[in-house]
Amino acid sequence: MKVAMVHFLAAIPCLLPVRLTLLVPELIWPEPNDQLTLGKLAAPGFEWLAARATFARQPKIPFETALARQFGLDDAPFGALRLLGEGSSEQARSGHWLCADPVHLRFHHERIVLADAGAFDLDEDEARALVAALNAQFADVGIFYTATARRWYLRTNATVDEKFAPISKIAGRRLDSELTDKNGPLTRWLNEVQMFLHGHPINERRQAAGKPAVNSLWLWGGGSLPEVPAPDFAAAWSDNPLATGLAIASDIEAPPCPTGLSGLLADADPHTSQLVVLDSLLPPVLYENGEDWRNAWTALERDWFLPLRTELGRRVETLTIVAPTIYGQLSWTLGGRERWKFWRQSRPLADLAKALAEQAEGSAS
Repeated sequence: MKVAMVHFLAAIPCLLPVRLTLLVPELIWPEPNDQLTLGKLAAPGFEWLAARATFARQPKIPFETALARQFGLDDAPFGALRLLGEGSSEQARSGHWLCADPVHLRFHHERIVLADAGAFDLDEDEARALVAALNAQFADVGIFYTATARRWYLRTNATVDEKFAPISKIAGRRLDSELTDKNGPLTRWLNEVQMFLHGHPINERRQAAGKPAVNSLWLWGGGSLPEVPAPDFAAAWSDNPLATGLAIASDIEAPPCPTGLSGLLADADPHTSQLVVLDSLLPPVLYENGEDWRNAWTALERDWFLPLRTELGRRVETLTIVAPTIYGQLSWTLGGRERWKFWRQSRPLADLAKALAEQAEGSAS
């Protein structure tokens, strides 16, 4: 009888519980009084989970940093790791790489604001032509490479220690405060690149057509591909190339992000820890699009949080939600036993956002 039961369980591994970590950047909308975005947002699944969880709040960090820390890295070379996740293994494993993402700089209220390529259209032919022109002009600096129209890279001829903030921290925000060393090599290169791109025929055509010019790059995440320690996770599920690169570098599985909890439970190895990167809320926050954020949140609630309310303590042994936000890095941790804490009262997501904002104001005063 016992042998038969073992064979039965082996035949249906999806019924054995997993330990699940969800990394969900911008889980809380950064404007707590925005009733159009937060008001009447239906989130019974998440609110039920949050009410029963142990909550922790740590200092604010960018999404990319939070992701790297899941793999035990505090100062990650994002360029080489993200390139590895693009499928360029041979290139990523040799040399010093930077992310060299195309951006548009504009003046707003006498400040320079940066928009990354997710905020405007840029086709593959334009990207390849601009990268070819940069390579012809700046061969003394290094070699530029385009993985997609939105994600470019630079392999420098010499190691550069100067650090720029990750793109998620700077996109849509003021640029001047992020240049820590205005005399550093990256800043000098940026000035030269900006002057070169300003008069490029592609940008002249874009401006004539009323499109934003690609008038600068954001050079960040420099370094060589590191040795990544083995994480606690058996797999990192994601469509984000940086997460994929981290998984490949740490020699764990890197499957694409499942459509929802049911897909994960059907394919995940039993009795393992699984990391899922759910970054659909990040672009709407960067581009200040409340409607898209609500729609993405509704999909997460439907596909993940509501099913987790049912599966916690059944096919999900433990759950940790990690959320890098403007309020800090937030986390909720709970196990199957917490589902029986009926006395814990849920509260609306809008109330949580207001409470977090008030706590932030109190700690700053």
